[in-house]
Amino acid sequence: MKVLVVDDEKPARDRLKQLLDDEPQYEVVGEAANGAETIDQVVQLQPDIVLLDIRMPGLDGIETAHHLNTLDKPPAVVFTTAYDEYAIDAFDARAVGYVLKPVRRTRLTAALEQASRIAPSTLSSVATDANLSTTRRHICARTHGELKLIPVTEIVCFRAEQKYVIVTHLNGQVLIDEALKALAEEFIGDFVRIHRSAIVAVRCIDRIEKDADGRSRIFLRDNSQVDDKELIISRRHLAEVRRRLKGV
Repeated sequence: MKVLVVDDEKPARDRLKQLLDDEPQYEVVGEAANGAETIDQVVQLQPDIVLLDIRMPGLDGIETAHHLNTLDKPPAVVFTTAYDEYAIDAFDARAVGYVLKPVRRTRLTAALEQASRIAPSTLSSVATDANLSTTRRHICARTHGELKLIPVTEIVCFRAEQKYVIVTHLNGQVLIDEALKALAEEFIGDFVRIHRSAIVAVRCIDRIEKDADGRSRIFLRDNSQVDDKELIISRRHLAEVRRRLKGV
């Protein structure tokens, strides 16, 4: 079984590798210090199991695991964590594999033997139960066979297009296979729905104006770098868009 070791602290990674060196059924094929590196390494090395630190700067373990689930063959995940009563209770309740730091050999091998893929719904439940964030700070998209992370702070809008969603961000556009409704619920604090097929970052909206036909449109700020500067607001969502703009 191929294992990828992930922790933002090198001594912790070295400890895990040392323990696994004495276990002939496991082969450490790589290591990573953060979530972004983890995604790159998983794509390149295709490990069977990822030993994943749950608390890391940038992409934490929960969000990283969410992104790994977008792969055709996602690896099994075992979280490593310092003692946290709520997190441990959440892992136990949801049958999610974990090992406590400092890591002990017997617990590590037992967790690896029981490692399995963690469904997105289970990850969200664990995060909620353990008082961890359930809102992603990045969107993960496949481009040319690679996984690309786009910070949510750089996204201008999400627009439904047939069975995909077009993500317009400061450096271009990508397609993702996610439901617009779920995205609207997840990012409700920063985005607002303007019609049934589009949600827009509130920070990117400059103003609302009516056209000659009496339809209300939003105009995006110049620094949003979007070719289509005008988007129509449906009557159903106009009041909410106005309310959200007043709060900016």
